[in-house]
Amino acid sequence: MDLVSARIKQKTNGAVEVLTFPQGQIAAYKDSVEMVVRGANFISVEDPSYIGDYVPEFTALVGPMLYENYDEYIALINTPLVKSWEKKLEEKGIKVLSLQYIFGFRNIISDQVIRHPDDLKGIKLRTPGSKLFIETLNAMGATATPLPWGETFSAVQQGVVDGLEGSEFTNLGTKVYETGKKNVALTNHFLGVCGVYISTEVWHTIPKQYQEIIEQEFAIGADEMVDMLKANHAKVVNELEEHGVTFNTIDRNAFKTKTRPLFESLPGVSLKMYEQIQTELAKIKGKAPVNEIP
Repeated sequence: MDLVSARIKQKTNGAVEVLTFPQGQIAAYKDSVEMVVRGANFISVEDPSYIGDYVPEFTALVGPMLYENYDEYIALINTPLVKSWEKKLEEKGIKVLSLQYIFGFRNIISDQVIRHPDDLKGIKLRTPGSKLFIETLNAMGATATPLPWGETFSAVQQGVVDGLEGSEFTNLGTKVYETGKKNVALTNHFLGVCGVYISTEVWHTIPKQYQEIIEQEFAIGADEMVDMLKANHAKVVNELEEHGVTFNTIDRNAFKTKTRPLFESLPGVSLKMYEQIQTELAKIKGKAPVNEIP
């Protein structure tokens, strides 16, 4: 985001300046999206489940156990189906600048080997405050404990939670392994991704030539981030292993069975949305749609 904001300022000759505030310094998560809806001069960078509070299809878009790789998700968000959801969101006052700031698949980080949902019984895991995250971790068998990121390390060290979930990039970049939680269960339960959102009211006040620059630079930044992930993931895993982190595979079908009912129980989300996503993914994978709903 620092690189994107610098290029926007440069290419608009200083007419548009985007200030960045990392690590929850100002409004984050649900509050961040609410600022956009209220028409503040503010860009929200959050998981799409937070805009799912306004158009539930976006909660389904980032639901559990959907994607096997980054490219499937990228292809999906560029389909007419997802573009139609973005139009619905604009009616709620939210303009999507990007849905592609991917930061890796999210896995369970703890001090135990987790292979099956039964292994999570009684284990408290830190999650963001998103209802999707909370309900998913509970469905997987854990006890979800929503906490701000700034409180997570102390909560782990004091035993308030037994672990957390996140990507390998987060694990290495924020030194999660230093908390003593050095086992990663490769659940890949979520594809970690952030979208970029601005108020439609604010957007319409920006001259068209600057709108084009802003959209282009956020798109370029997202592509750069995905390229970086693909190029560096193996190196990040090796570095974590050098710090004593171990990785184990899981019974993916068991976790899919546990989490699939969420597409019925989450507010506003339906099995129809799940089926729409699966149909598009089947096209992307180049094979006939397979109905996975029992």
